Amino acid sequence: MSNSSKTLSPPHIALLPSSGMGHLTPFLRLASSLLNQNYQLTFITTYPTVSHSETQLISKFLSTYPQVTSKQFHLLPFDPSIAKSNDPFFLQFEAIRRSASLLIPLLTSSVPPLSALVTDITLCSAFLPITSDLHLPNFILFTSSAKMLCLLAYFPSLVEVSEEVHIPGLSKKIPKSWIPSILLDFTTLFATQFFENGKMMKESNGILVNTFESFEPESLAGALSEGKVVNGLPPIIPIGPLVPCEFERGSSPLSWLDDQPDSSVVYVSFGSRTAMSKEQISELGIGLVRSGCRFVWVVKNKKVDKEEEEGLEEVLGVEFIEKVKEKGLALKTWVDQGEVLSHKSVGGFVSHCGWNSVSEAAWNGVPMLAWPQGGDQKINAEVVRKSGLGIWNESWGWGGEVVVKGEEIGEKIKELMGSEGLRLQAGKVREEARKAVGVGGSSEAGFFRLRKFLEPSE
Repeated sequence: MSNSSKTLSPPHIALLPSSGMGHLTPFLRLASSLLNQNYQLTFITTYPTVSHSETQLISKFLSTYPQVTSKQFHLLPFDPSIAKSNDPFFLQFEAIRRSASLLIPLLTSSVPPLSALVTDITLCSAFLPITSDLHLPNFILFTSSAKMLCLLAYFPSLVEVSEEVHIPGLSKKIPKSWIPSILLDFTTLFATQFFENGKMMKESNGILVNTFESFEPESLAGALSEGKVVNGLPPIIPIGPLVPCEFERGSSPLSWLDDQPDSSVVYVSFGSRTAMSKEQISELGIGLVRSGCRFVWVVKNKKVDKEEEEGLEEVLGVEFIEKVKEKGLALKTWVDQGEVLSHKSVGGFVSHCGWNSVSEAAWNGVPMLAWPQGGDQKINAEVVRKSGLGIWNESWGWGGEVVVKGEEIGEKIKELMGSEGLRLQAGKVREEARKAVGVGGSSEAGFFRLRKFLEPSE
């Protein structure tokens, strides 16, 4: 039989996420996309996970796709007292990194042999040497914005952070106030990891980014792809937006939304790991009432869901819940955010600007009020503002720095919900997001580049 008539086996890819829903969710959406393109897939999960939400979502994914090979990556014991951090997710990053050598048998025992490993950006400096020794291609999944990737790539060349950081290829300097304080102290655990990952990611075979060209044209086409930020980067491959999957859906929709007028509800959520003080929660409640808007509010006062003990009445008070029950719905449980944002009654989103939330708002064309709480979120908020997807009041600072008063919050929510121009621009972003994953879009082109690398021509 001639070579031209041979049937090539589909590529076999292993995926290794790190910790937290913000990292796990895009990995599972990437996995779903790869399965729809007939890849063979191995999903590696670290044991134990930090949150219940992670465990439950992984279980849903594996139940939906029984053809996926699941491998548990048991971590070495790790004494958190030796690390300069008390963040449970950053500590889990470090525990995974310190266990890197234990991954070797999981990779080498895969049948059929692996074509590549996709590694979370937070782990790449620990695992790229492992895959290099195994002669196994290693792609990075970057789970934030391309603008944040510019900062990560440039970060190792910074001797100190001045009042503004000029990154080659970006037209606007990044103010020091946009960079989380945890990165300004180079001795912290996260800053050390960030520096090492930024330096080492050049050794990967490519960086997959959950964004699309029309959403971040300057960062993607100008700064990163043309090598202006730093020399020697591997191919930058936009594959976003990675859209919500059917297996993520909750057991029942929020039927309350069905009874509300179109575009009348503001959805308020600050992600899976942002805990607000009780004082700020109280002011936010006042702001929602003063806005006069209908709302769905996901309340969270603990960083890790396993630690959530107080009920909704204890956090908000019985009087508040009774006061708003006709126009508002407050919850202290997990909700299917993709389902909420896609509902016709939802017309605005008050968000911390975690990148998954930004991507879902863009996909659904829902205008955002950005209220960054930490991490990459001010960088992401600038993407939201520059693209026209939303508004951002920089004076609110980082979450916890100041208590933003209810009156000011209420005015900003009214501005968000009352702007027809903002609604129209968010609709345009939605159209561009849909084009990106359609035929000939930047996402399709990105996945084609990945496939071409893994299936060399005969």
